Amino acid sequence: MGKLPKFTNDKLIVGLETSDDACVYKINDDLAMIQTVDFFTPVVDDPYTFGQIAAANSLSDIYAMGGEPALALNIVAFPNCLSPDVLAEILKGGASKVMEAGATIAGGHSVEDDEPKYGMCVTGFIKPDKVFKNYGAKSGDVLILTKPVGTGIINTAYKAEMCSKETEDEAIHVMASLNKNAKRVIENYPVSCCTDVTGFGLAGHSAEMAEASNTTFIIDIKKVPVIGSVFEYAEIGLVPAGAYRNRKYFSDRVCFDGVEERYVDLAFDPQTSGGLLFAVNEKYTEEIMEKLKENLDTDFAVIGRVTEKKDKYIRINE
Repeated sequence: MGKLPKFTNDKLIVGLETSDDACVYKINDDLAMIQTVDFFTPVVDDPYTFGQIAAANSLSDIYAMGGEPALALNIVAFPNCLSPDVLAEILKGGASKVMEAGATIAGGHSVEDDEPKYGMCVTGFIKPDKVFKNYGAKSGDVLILTKPVGTGIINTAYKAEMCSKETEDEAIHVMASLNKNAKRVIENYPVSCCTDVTGFGLAGHSAEMAEASNTTFIIDIKKVPVIGSVFEYAEIGLVPAGAYRNRKYFSDRVCFDGVEERYVDLAFDPQTSGGLLFAVNEKYTEEIMEKLKENLDTDFAVIGRVTEKKDKYIRINE
């Protein structure tokens, strides 16, 4: 990416520079456009469910920026050895989540490939002064996470045919849930910064936010909500390769001295369609938590706090 030409545009409110979840382009003083794209290979066997999860994941970046999705374009890679009925179910699953979001699918593009892949390019809108960015956390803020974590480990256990049906169902529910309601709660408060927790895991995305804010995040790892039997699977080695890549890449920014290995695995576990992580002034905590309780059907929690910059950007405590 460093070799790509640099683009400048006075109307580009958010671009590549801050590792934000999507770009934001100012149309006028009252309206800005949010643009994002995401797609991946199947994480479950059922095509309809895969479509739902992939769509929820693609839509999430719009919510992470504080916006509302409006238009979506399907992105499909599909092998000719599979029945077109499978593709139809994937697209139906994606469409169900776009309808739930109140947006519209306006087309898309497909290519032939050896392995199925699906996702969306999504356009959303927001007022320019209401954009959530992934920087701006202030010392004294609390950190709130709106979904449990562990989907990377659980998907690894699922592929190894070692995942319980109960944990599998819980993970599917978490991955297919939109971040719409969480966003609609927190947009009523002066959020300092926000992101969604996806491929870099909780520790990685937290590190990006903390570094961009020049602060340190103290994460109480035992307060982080988790899915089902995730620790059981981590302890027998069902940890995805992406977790180890995340750990290596962010190791100079994260301190986890004395923390049990299973918690370290959880912190770096790459998530699919994870929740929103945001920093907000502590005085709003009780009210926000009560509103989230009224509007979410996934676990959520206050998982830490923001302090002045220390030796590391992230400090994980038990």
